Amino acid sequence: MAATTAASSTDLIRAAGVKVTRGRVRVLDALNAARQPLCHGELELQLASADEASLDRVTLYRILDSLVACGLALKAVDTRGVFRFSAAAARHRHVDHVHFRCIDCGGVFCLKAELPPPPKLPRGFRLQQIDFDLRGLCAECGTRAA
Repeated sequence: MAATTAASSTDLIRAAGVKVTRGRVRVLDALNAARQPLCHGELELQLASADEASLDRVTLYRILDSLVACGLALKAVDTRGVFRFSAAAARHRHVDHVHFRCIDCGGVFCLKAELPPPPKLPRGFRLQQIDFDLRGLCAECGTRAA
């Protein structure tokens, strides 16, 4: 990762009031660089492929939990019941478009499609968030199923 990304992750972790560790910086860097939410196993493989010392499975779980607890990462369950993680700073990249979730591999893909207009709400209701997900087979899984 670029030094600016590492410095940014370090600053974010410090500002969140948690101890800055090499593991937290590496995981937050990976989440910030990811094009889609990652599950624990994907993060584990990605971090193991780096030239640095790998994080053991339990340490990675603890780091992810700490990043979620301090608001630096988001945790959501996919269609297969697998937890996927994304950087909270990347949240703005995931609010104004549609997500496609593959029901076979569990992948989450950002689509260049606008969200439909929000419904008219009853008096006194205030909309806080809209999540719009499409579900089906991604291109790779669809090809295997054919």
